[in-house]
Amino acid sequence: MSLVDSERPAATGPVRSTSVGLSGDGRSLGDLGVLWVPAVVLVLALLVTGSLAWVSYHQYTRNERRLLGLRLRDAGALLTAALPDIQSELASAAESAFFARATASAKLGVIGLLRPPGLRLGYAFATPGVTDGFVAYGENQLPADRRSAIERTSAFTGLDYALYLGSDQRFQDLLLTSQARLPLPGPTDSVTVPFGNSALTLVMSSRIPLAGSLPQRLPWIIGIEGALLAVGASVGALRLTERRRSAEDLASRLEVSSSENRRLYAEQRSIAQTLQHALLPDALPRIPGVQTSAQYRAGAQGVEIGGDWYDVIDLGDQGLLLVVGDVSGRGLPAATTMAALRYAIHAYAAQGDPPARILTKLSDLVSVVDSNQLATVLCAVVNPERRTISITSAGHLPPLVISGGVGEYVELKAGLPVGVQTGASYTSTTISVSPGATFLAFTDGLVEHRDDLERGLSRLRDAATADDTGLPELVSRLMDELSYAPSPDDSVILGLRWTS
Repeated sequence: MSLVDSERPAATGPVRSTSVGLSGDGRSLGDLGVLWVPAVVLVLALLVTGSLAWVSYHQYTRNERRLLGLRLRDAGALLTAALPDIQSELASAAESAFFARATASAKLGVIGLLRPPGLRLGYAFATPGVTDGFVAYGENQLPADRRSAIERTSAFTGLDYALYLGSDQRFQDLLLTSQARLPLPGPTDSVTVPFGNSALTLVMSSRIPLAGSLPQRLPWIIGIEGALLAVGASVGALRLTERRRSAEDLASRLEVSSSENRRLYAEQRSIAQTLQHALLPDALPRIPGVQTSAQYRAGAQGVEIGGDWYDVIDLGDQGLLLVVGDVSGRGLPAATTMAALRYAIHAYAAQGDPPARILTKLSDLVSVVDSNQLATVLCAVVNPERRTISITSAGHLPPLVISGGVGEYVELKAGLPVGVQTGASYTSTTISVSPGATFLAFTDGLVEHRDDLERGLSRLRDAATADDTGLPELVSRLMDELSYAPSPDDSVILGLRWTS
């Protein structure tokens, strides 16, 4: 079984190295006219990266506090369950007239004898409702340094605690703690439980990430990868700007031959395509039982990059997450928005969010009112073993499923495109396929550039079922046959086929 990565077109002309110096009119290539574009790319990419890293860190800390609260409530429940045993033992002693002194209270009396050298906790209980009865008294000896570590085999390993008599967290009321110095380090949580005529206050903190190491490291992963992408994108934009300016200066001052103009145009277009492909995955994950293949083809108009993209994310035991998206417009704003959405999907998928939740969160990142941009996105979770696909659409075209030589478009309840409404909700549709079935997702550039949309979809279905070939050959053939005329829009096609 083989996996075919996305194919990248070769440059149509040689890429010349550019040194920083003076242009033909004496202007420095490092002046503001050249640097503003890569500077904007760098700033936007760093802002997006910082936002995603902050969101990931906020989610991590909030989840850690929630898990710490759950562990604290478990410990408080154990502490509460242990208190009746103390009262029962003392009540039994009182009934047997073990002590000759009675009290008028029917509650367990608690007193903290917390002055060195002998730290003790005293209990007293009188037989309820008996006049001239008896009272039982007992003591627990406390460690001289008030230290008591949690055993390694305990369910609360990795946590620190401090136990106080009463509802206040004062050192003079401290009974036991696992730390030599107070207050406890890091975020803490506390719970107070009744204890006779007093109370016990338990404070806990965690030394380890309760949700695992991945959520703890995720902000750093996003930050580092996003910073590298920002630098790479800004360098690519700088080279593209320098070459475009060189071409404009050369064309305005010299009588450049038509062949030279074509070469410069092809060179700039090659740089744009290289930058575009840098935002797409280098390789598709290898998953037993399925084969994947994808292709991206840039539009024929201009040298600006576009906002079409695809992705395949390995979800481990949950299968694969297939993503195809299309950001409106072209140029650096569309590419920046596309990169932000792509890396946000990676971050939300790493948190375990389902596609419907992912698309809802994406609707908070893009606004057609603020940036005049929106995006259509299709997310599909594939279970290779069960041969099921759960598909969620944010205004995107439906995918095509081919089984037994017959192709059918999946009927979906498509939600609003991302960016139209904040907090939009989405619905997932789950289908089952037969062995050897093929799943094809695509962007509108593949079917809209000639005739109407319905005829374009019909042409795609006919071409996909016309010949039974391997998946890489099918994807390549569809891209060639359906991109027969110059189109201003980019095209993406992503295919998946069960091998059994």
